[in-house]
Amino acid sequence: MKFKLLIVCLIAGICSLGAKEVKAKEIKVACVGNSITEGMKLANPAQEAYPAQLGELLGPDYKVGNFGKSGATLLNKGHKPYTKEPEYAAALEFVPDIVLIHLGINDTDPRNWPNYNDEFVSDYLALINSFKEVNPDVRVILAKLSPICPGHHRFKTGTCEWRYQIDQAIENTAALSGAELISFAYPLMDRRDLIPDNLHPTVEGAALLAETAAAAITGNYGGLQMPEIWQDGMVLQRGKPLTISGKANAGEQVTVKIAGQKEKTVTNNRGEWSVTLAPLKASSGETLTISTPSKTLKFTDVAIGEVWLASGQSNMEFQLRRSTDFASDTINATDPDLRLFNVRPRTHVDVVPWTDAQRDTVDRLLYYAPTRWKKASPAEASNFSAVAWNFARMLRDSLQVPVGVICNAVGGSGTEAWIDPETLDRNVSDIFLNWRKNDYLQPWVKGQINRNCGEETPHRHPFEPSYLFSAGIRPLNSFPIAGVIWYQGESNAHNIELHETLFRLLVDSWRENWADEKLPFLTVQLSSLERPSWPQFRDSQRRLAEDMDMVGMAVSSDLGAHGDVHPRTKRPVGRRLGLIALNQVYGHADAPFEGPKPVSASISAPGTITLTMENNAGVPEEITSFEVADLEGHFIPAKAKPQGDKIILTYDKNVTPTLLRYGWQPYSEGNLTNANGLPASTFKIEVR
Repeated sequence: MKFKLLIVCLIAGICSLGAKEVKAKEIKVACVGNSITEGMKLANPAQEAYPAQLGELLGPDYKVGNFGKSGATLLNKGHKPYTKEPEYAAALEFVPDIVLIHLGINDTDPRNWPNYNDEFVSDYLALINSFKEVNPDVRVILAKLSPICPGHHRFKTGTCEWRYQIDQAIENTAALSGAELISFAYPLMDRRDLIPDNLHPTVEGAALLAETAAAAITGNYGGLQMPEIWQDGMVLQRGKPLTISGKANAGEQVTVKIAGQKEKTVTNNRGEWSVTLAPLKASSGETLTISTPSKTLKFTDVAIGEVWLASGQSNMEFQLRRSTDFASDTINATDPDLRLFNVRPRTHVDVVPWTDAQRDTVDRLLYYAPTRWKKASPAEASNFSAVAWNFARMLRDSLQVPVGVICNAVGGSGTEAWIDPETLDRNVSDIFLNWRKNDYLQPWVKGQINRNCGEETPHRHPFEPSYLFSAGIRPLNSFPIAGVIWYQGESNAHNIELHETLFRLLVDSWRENWADEKLPFLTVQLSSLERPSWPQFRDSQRRLAEDMDMVGMAVSSDLGAHGDVHPRTKRPVGRRLGLIALNQVYGHADAPFEGPKPVSASISAPGTITLTMENNAGVPEEITSFEVADLEGHFIPAKAKPQGDKIILTYDKNVTPTLLRYGWQPYSEGNLTNANGLPASTFKIEVR
């Protein structure tokens, strides 16, 4: 018994010595930076700044020092060089094992970057080397800049663009020095509500920075994980290289297997991994396995086919059960190779105040409820987008491959809500300023926001610029798709010129997100409705589609309702989009996809205009809704009859026409439709 007691005491002593040794070898982390590191604007920086919260996350094996200095620049010739501040000397004296540097924000000052930008990388390398001199084994982590928001007083005078240039310089520094690279922008780019002064994060914002830093230091990103959309029963895109990306702990090997292919990779220090598979052939019943040494994700009943995203506002959201063709559209709706991912809000944008709990979930970007991939059935179809359902059925019937459609449309949402914040920053930054009251939003939109959130509150809303990109597009994590169908514009028809800018930015934003500069983007032109700006808006949509590469437009003005912004006839809209996809995306040359299109208009005799058209075969003998404008801009009706590939218009001989237009009434009764049943768009053309 004494011998056993002696052994126990010896073990206890060894453990005690070991614990002391561990304590003596605690890892020292120096957080070097400016006012964001220091904790400016926080009530208690010693406990609330990101380094303090980082220390709590890392635990007793780490000692975290805050060496932030408000206003400090990385540039040695800047207006307040960090290397000349006492915090720098203190950081060196700390002799850190890990140094995490977040500098560069103040270098965006016009006193600094324009004059000394060429010295940024060399100055940064010198700073890194100074820490290596006190500890040759120091681990260096560089943080790309946290967000600077449009309300910042220097944003438009250079700070916005210079910030991106500085981030590139930080990347270059990391590459040259071998330092690790993380981003302090990523955790906050979609949470600008946590940066109330446009520069300094709140306590919650600082916590997000601390979590980012802790994960980078420990390499613990929660193990292997995939975005929600990666599930059993999903559809993966066929026919082109398939990129699959996810998260895992830093340095873990990830193995991906499907349909006889196997690829391996290793995660970077940010927990990111990605593999690209050779194009897959259409099939169903496949199994996708993604594994690390410690965890395996197995997705079964996976189909390989065509995947499309359906998005926009209420006319895309409009459910099949509300449409005029509901009964016939759900006949034979059961199809295991037609699969739906129906993303619905947790909190609907109704004309009622939201509860505090609802406002909280919206504030935290938890707008959409969890969902699952579902195989087509009458029940699933009835609650799905009527337009997207009919589009998917046409592709399924014509291509004879599995089809998957993701729908995340939100009624009332503006184009600006779907564009990433970085794109808006660099092109239309004023849209963020006082966004609930500025003139970028229609009055009814502002009223709806106030009803849901309450007036004079800081709460977020799905109509906020960039909100739906953050909540609904970024979480898809670039899930591979063939293209987009888009039905939206009602909430932007008050400002046509702005929409022309926003729509181009939207397409560019999503193409960049999916790393596909030719990503097909098929839109629906607004229907007919008694709203004065709609004819001009429809014509603007037509011109945008004609001018942009791989952008198609389905006309719906013949399907409108006088006083209802939600016409119930949706089947033709979905099928018209399907025809565009078949012809323009899938190369089915025999699929007619366009109605009559104007080419030129010329005076052929007094009181007569000859209008040359494309796709004009089979138009009615008596065509309505044409007008001509005189020199003063007054429009008068014109009679129109077909003559071969042309239309002959007659009008008052005393009028000298300058313009010709068709379907220009808000609620158009134009009947210019060709033999394929496809209508002409609202248009305006000069008479020459």
